[in-house]
Amino acid sequence: MANENNRSGLLTGALLAPATAWFLIMLIMPLIVVAIFSFGERSPVGGYVASFTFDQYANLPSRFAAFRNTLTFAPFGTLASLLIAYPLAYFLAVKVSARWKLLLLVLVIVPFWTSLLIRTYAWIFILGGKGIPAMLAFIGIDDVRLINTPFAVMVGIIYGYLPLMVFPIYVSLDKLDKRLLEASSDLGGTPFRSFLQITLPLSMPGMATGCMLVFILLMGEFLIPAFLGGGKIFFVGNALVDLFLQSRNWPFGSAVAIMLVIVMLITVTLYMRLTVGKSTGRDESLM
Repeated sequence: MANENNRSGLLTGALLAPATAWFLIMLIMPLIVVAIFSFGERSPVGGYVASFTFDQYANLPSRFAAFRNTLTFAPFGTLASLLIAYPLAYFLAVKVSARWKLLLLVLVIVPFWTSLLIRTYAWIFILGGKGIPAMLAFIGIDDVRLINTPFAVMVGIIYGYLPLMVFPIYVSLDKLDKRLLEASSDLGGTPFRSFLQITLPLSMPGMATGCMLVFILLMGEFLIPAFLGGGKIFFVGNALVDLFLQSRNWPFGSAVAIMLVIVMLITVTLYMRLTVGKSTGRDESLM
């Protein structure tokens, strides 16, 4: 029995070894390097000089606006994507016949066939002076400015990340046992009550997955605010691009990156605890 357990443990270790090595090399080691850089100093010509100082972390308040914008737009962008994606995913999973479902799902995927850069450029034209504002001016509504505004950034965020929210929710709803809804109806439950007590709780895993995908990616976003915000809406991602590629202040950029990782870990942990707690409470109420 002991030999079988040892063999099983060795086999499990052998199977996990490649993934573990990849995880350590591609994720953990770069983070360690960034953490080491964050305690260094910028050389006179840019880059990194070995040192041990907390000056870079003491200078973090100078990037407060970037963190504020990121921690404002990321949650609100995630929430807006969720509010738009859920009805769409519900329609695709519950209301659409199997004949049309595949076609509509492909239409949701189609934007991902084109680079986000190209799609963002398209929105620059749509929201720019020759796009929607020109159409509004034609009907007598003048001086409407959409580009380089928080509204434009939010539109770009929702458009760019909506499919990532739709598909996890769709998968959860598509796997929903329709007999539960039929039983609820037979017991006198209204469609709205059945949705609140059955459909919504059972789709919580998909909602949590979609929110995490969108939120984590938004925390590192830099292209959409740079193009649609016109430099007026500055995210942490934009600050990192500036610090590493333009001012070449690698130590300070590393400190900003480490702080971003810490903020993301805290936020995601709190969100997951809240989500799991609510989901467990709903599951118990259904029992």
